[in-house]
Amino acid sequence: MKLLVTGGAGYVGSVCAARLVEAGHDVVVVDDLSTGHADAVPDGARFVEADIAEAAPELLGAGFDGVLHFAAKSLVAESMADPAKYWQGNVVTSLRLLDAMRDAGTPRLVFSSTAATYGEPEQVPILETAPTRPTNTYGASKLAIDHAITSYAKAHGLAAVSLRYFNVAGAYGSFGERHTTETHLIPIVLQVALGTRESISLYGDDYPTPDGTCVRDYIHVLDLAEAHLLALANATGGEHRIFNLGTGTGFSNRQVVETCREVTGHPIPSNTAPRRPGDPATLVASSAAAQEHLGWRPERADLHAIISDAWKFAQSRA
Repeated sequence: MKLLVTGGAGYVGSVCAARLVEAGHDVVVVDDLSTGHADAVPDGARFVEADIAEAAPELLGAGFDGVLHFAAKSLVAESMADPAKYWQGNVVTSLRLLDAMRDAGTPRLVFSSTAATYGEPEQVPILETAPTRPTNTYGASKLAIDHAITSYAKAHGLAAVSLRYFNVAGAYGSFGERHTTETHLIPIVLQVALGTRESISLYGDDYPTPDGTCVRDYIHVLDLAEAHLLALANATGGEHRIFNLGTGTGFSNRQVVETCREVTGHPIPSNTAPRRPGDPATLVASSAAAQEHLGWRPERADLHAIISDAWKFAQSRA
């Protein structure tokens, strides 16, 4: 298939673009490089540096079989301080992309959604039927896009799948996580091991969890990419289906730090800081629906292996 990958110079987008190329697809990556990196675009993909909202009509006019939409603003704290950036950058941009797809007759869409659409869960593991009550603008903007996609699928026959990620980690060879503003726990802990950060702060040690720190579901980025290929193949015209992606197993912040110590051989000093507002105690996915309907399985669910891949990538960039 001929596929357009928006945000394909970013972390998840680049891994997915690499797997699409390896699978024999004709891939075009569009990214404005505001957070992505040109050298993350895989060999074999054509790269267009542009704002997706502006470039989509002309690009899609050339004829595509599908779009994988990763481009987004994704910093929770920033979304609360500057909500306009998120409503404009995420929702308005996505609406313009949907309009361009409709006008060009592009039949398939796989959308990069998030567990942040659920907010504070009532029960875990979290099912797709759980209430969606996002606690920040980032999650709200992603939920708004999901609603828009549902409308476009019903009205225009779009075959669409949204994948709600939990905590993505790990690396795939030369493709890995390197955000300018890093907010994710594993790469921040690894920065301590690399000597670019003195210590790691764990926010809150009084949660109702086994060791008092937050518990999260970590999914390997390559498993995530494989889910996108399956979603693309299983999208059905006129339907918008939503699937959670995680392993179904939670690891606490303390467990993550301890595993990073084991992998790196570094003592990694840590300290406890006050809770951050809006941090749920436990976020663990039920991926039963993705397993049943997409035939997807998380093959790399071992935390040690996930962190080992991330560590190899971090060392290669040091």
